[in-house]
Amino acid sequence: MSGVWIFDKKGVARLIPNPTRESFEHKHPIYPGTSTAPGARPRVLVYLPTNQVINSYSELEHRLTELGWTRYHNFTQPHLLQFHKSENSAHLISLPRNFAHFRALHMYDIVVKNRSFFQ
Repeated sequence: MSGVWIFDKKGVARLIPNPTRESFEHKHPIYPGTSTAPGARPRVLVYLPTNQVINSYSELEHRLTELGWTRYHNFTQPHLLQFHKSENSAHLISLPRNFAHFRALHMYDIVVKNRSFFQ
C-alpha cells in the first residue's frame, strides 16, 4: 500500500492513497466521495475544441453525436446509456443512466476513445 498515513489526536491512523495538499489542509473533505484523496477537487470532463465542461448527459450526447457516435439502445441493460462509433466498430462507451454516478472511470473511457477531443 502506497500513500501517506495520517494520525489524528486520538492516535487513530488512516491511509491517504493519493495525497494532495488540500487533503492535509482540511480536516473534513470539501468534496466528500468524489476522489480517492479527501479534499481533492472533483474531476471534470472537458470538451477541448470549445473548452466546455460537460455537466450533463445531454451536453455529452450532443458532443459525441458531433464526433460520429450514436446512441445504442440496449433493452437488456436499461441502467446503462451506451454509445457506439459505427456498425463496423467494436468501440462502445457504457455510462450509468444517472449522471450523479458518472465517475472518473467513465471519463477515462471517453477520453481514450476520443483522444484529441476530450480531456
